[in-house]
Amino acid sequence: MLDTHFIKRLKKPLNIFSKLLISINIKANHITVFGFVLGLMSVPALMLQMYWLALILIIINRICDGLDGAVARQQGATDLGGYLDITLDFIFYSAVIFGFALAVPAENSLAAAFLIFSFVGTGSSFLAFAIMAEKRNITNLDYGKKSLFYLGGLTEGAETIFFFIVICVFPNYFTIAAWFFGSLCWITTCTRIYSSHLALK
Repeated sequence: MLDTHFIKRLKKPLNIFSKLLISINIKANHITVFGFVLGLMSVPALMLQMYWLALILIIINRICDGLDGAVARQQGATDLGGYLDITLDFIFYSAVIFGFALAVPAENSLAAAFLIFSFVGTGSSFLAFAIMAEKRNITNLDYGKKSLFYLGGLTEGAETIFFFIVICVFPNYFTIAAWFFGSLCWITTCTRIYSSHLALK
């Protein structure tokens, strides 16, 4: 819901940093994989209830997610880059929630399972439409140039980052937050399915 707003605001600083990275021969895929590895390190941090360390790793991962796209746009986007970006993003999102389940299994596991279940809904509705959009040459310029068609919704990247910040700062409220955010994800999934129906019928 807020992604278009933040993408426009962050475009200039990301382009500045991306030029610096290109000047030292850093490739977009290098940034993607580096950010993913650091992001996965948040899982053991969460399991040990080191929530501030996990938050730092999550933020670095999200910064890398913005930088890899900015670098790719200047170097030339590739199918492999787009594939790695979206695949590793979805694994990372679920990994963070799995980390919270490991932190306090008795209290967090059910809510974590529901939220990962909800992520499957948002992810599959996003990716399935991207395939159909590619076949029909449907584009959406509101999100800028991307490797995949970006179908919006109530819970997008910006909202997910905000949610991760909240649960890391207030981990005792994870269960309530997960049930709430998971419900919003299902609203996103339903609206995407409906929008896809209108676009593809």
